[in-house]
Amino acid sequence: MNENLKLLNSHASVRNFTDKEISIEDEMKIVTTAQRSGTSSNRQAYSIIGIRNKKKKEILAELTGGQQHVIDSSLFLVFCADLYRLEQINEKKKYETHSDYTELFIIATVDAALVAERAMITAQALGMGGVMVGGIRNNPDKVSEMLDLPKLVYPVMGMSLGYPSKEPKLKPRLHIDAIYHK
Repeated sequence: MNENLKLLNSHASVRNFTDKEISIEDEMKIVTTAQRSGTSSNRQAYSIIGIRNKKKKEILAELTGGQQHVIDSSLFLVFCADLYRLEQINEKKKYETHSDYTELFIIATVDAALVAERAMITAQALGMGGVMVGGIRNNPDKVSEMLDLPKLVYPVMGMSLGYPSKEPKLKPRLHIDAIYHK
């Protein structure tokens, strides 16, 4: 099997990590590779926040429903839909921003999700593992306040990253007929 397909098909969530820290160099490889992900109309309507501070990870763990892996991760990333930057650019160019338009919120949310998936694949390619954390949306106001997010920016998902303490097990998937239709 092609090595790229092998990597893609070997993904499993990792919630248990060693104490080995992710280097700043590898952190930037993850972020810059994720940045190359496709986005709607090249708006790049997302932002990524990297968190290593243990106290902040403890607060986020509580806000996400008591998920210990958030604390134990070497690096916790928060992927945000970001329409604030677009609004700022439009104001400078004297363009009208339609931030009340639902489509823009969908675009920003999808952009953040696409970038998050690329970050996870990159981390996995570098020998790391992780898990997506949808619980970041359990308390969006508190998370936004803690991260000092401006208006029109909201957390879409978190991601705990680190080096796996054991080989993760693949979870079964639905039969292809259940998800693919012609």
